[in-house]
Amino acid sequence: MGKRKMYNTTLDADLIKEIRILAAQLEKRQNDLLEEAIQDLLKKYKNKSQR
Repeated sequence: MGKRKMYNTTLDADLIKEIRILAAQLEKRQNDLLEEAIQDLLKKYKNKSQR
């Protein structure tokens, strides 16, 4: 990845709670899990548009 940049948004409170719990269980940062999820989402839709 390249340069990091701040990106602010709002999320469902239940999703925030779940990502906090998962991050603690995995001993990872919440941001790292969110970036992973976004990367997976982009791959998913990139693959669909190439079909």
